[in-house]
Amino acid sequence: MSYVKPADLVGRMIDAGAGKLLLSTRDTLIRGFMGGALLTLGAAFAVTVTVQTGQPLLGALLFPIGFILLYLLGYDLLTGVFTLAPLALLARRPGASVRSILRNWGLVFVGNFAGAFTVALVMAICFTYAFSTAPNEVGLAIREIGHGRTVGYAEHGAGGMLTLFLRGVLCNVMVSTGVIAAMMSDALISKVIAMWMPVMLFFYMGFEHSVVNMFLFPSGLLLGADFTIGDYLVWNEIPTVLGNLVGGVVFVGLVLYATHHRTAPARVPAVSPAASPAAAPAPTSAQPVAVVR
Repeated sequence: MSYVKPADLVGRMIDAGAGKLLLSTRDTLIRGFMGGALLTLGAAFAVTVTVQTGQPLLGALLFPIGFILLYLLGYDLLTGVFTLAPLALLARRPGASVRSILRNWGLVFVGNFAGAFTVALVMAICFTYAFSTAPNEVGLAIREIGHGRTVGYAEHGAGGMLTLFLRGVLCNVMVSTGVIAAMMSDALISKVIAMWMPVMLFFYMGFEHSVVNMFLFPSGLLLGADFTIGDYLVWNEIPTVLGNLVGGVVFVGLVLYATHHRTAPARVPAVSPAASPAAAPAPTSAQPVAVVR
C-alpha cells in the first residue's frame, strides 16, 4: 500500500484547492449537489441502522460509506473546501484570491444544501407514504434529532451556543482530516481505511456537521418537529458553519501547511566543549611528544 508523506501530502492539498477555485460554476454546483446528496443518504442510513438495531456504534461504523463514495467520485463538501481552498491562496497559485475562495465556498454551500434538501424531501416522503400517514420509527427519530439539537442548545443560552460552535470545530477537524486522508495514498483500500476512521469518530461523538444538518433539520421540519426555520439557522446551521470553518482552516489546513510546507529552519546542534579539538588536553611531561624531523 502506497503512503504519501506529509510534506508531499500538503503539495497535493494545495493542488486540489487551486483546482477547485478554477472549476466552472456548473461543475462546482453539480459536485456540491451530489456531495450533499451522497453524504446525507449515508446519514439517513446510519440513523436507520441505529434505530432498528439499537446500536449507535454500528450506525457510526456505517455512516462513512456516503462520505467515502462522494470523495472517490470527486464530489465536494463545504467542510472540505473550507480546508483546501485557502491553501491555494497561501501558496500564491494563479487565480487564487479571497474573492475566488468566497465564490467557491458559496457555490458549494448552495450545491450541498440543494442535494441535502432533496434527500430530506425524498426520505420524508418514504417515511410517511407521501405524507399520508404519521412518520415511521426512523422518521420519528430524525424529527427528535432536529428538535433536540436546536431547542436543546437554545435552552442553555450562551453556554449552548458555545457548545454548538465547539462541536462544529471538532467535527471539521475530523472530517477535514478524512478529506485529506484520501490523498495519503494512491491505493483504493488505503484511501477507504484512512477516510473511514476520523469520520466514524465525528458521527459517534455527536459533533455538528453543517451539511449533515442540512438534511437532518429540514427533515425534522417536514416531519412535524417542534422548532422553526429561525431556530434551525440561529441555533444550529450558522454556528455550525462557523465552527466547521475554524476547525478546517485553522486546525487542519494551516497547521499542516505551516509545519510541512513552510517549515521553520532546523536547529543547529550545539557542540559540547569536550568534543571540540581545541579542548584537547596539552601534552604533559609524562606524555611523549612526537617530533617531526
